[in-house]
Amino acid sequence: MAIDRVRAHLRALGMEDRVLEFEASSATVDLAAQAVGCEPARIAKTLSFHVGERVALVVAAGDARIDNPKFKARFGCKAKMLKAEEAEPLVGHGVGGVCPFAVNDAVDVYLDESLRRFDVVYPAAGSASSAVRLSPDELARCAEPCTWVDVCKLP
Repeated sequence: MAIDRVRAHLRALGMEDRVLEFEASSATVDLAAQAVGCEPARIAKTLSFHVGERVALVVAAGDARIDNPKFKARFGCKAKMLKAEEAEPLVGHGVGGVCPFAVNDAVDVYLDESLRRFDVVYPAAGSASSAVRLSPDELARCAEPCTWVDVCKLP
């Protein structure tokens, strides 16, 4: 299971105790915010895109949206999300649990600047009923190798 790979990854970093598991689904920003008990903006959603022969994961604040001109300027292509059935084979995590930890080799991780305005954010942990409580700096450490980008817009 993907959550077990995520736990092992976080255990190696001394962060396994940050994993939260829920009885209810946390597969969407709103459901995750309800499960965690936080505002939706603090949910660190992981969006999956085709970028050439690779997959780019963009982790952004729950209220952020991809800014197409910024995305194209950064990645040199239009933002084309993976289809739901592509997520697990290409990324290593299924829809609802996609996160920037313990991903497949052909996956690049990017953290959007929209996350930096919070002291704590909650990305998924490899399943549709989990999250991890991390500061943006801890998220970057756990998601290494990763790159900070500015490809989103806020409401």
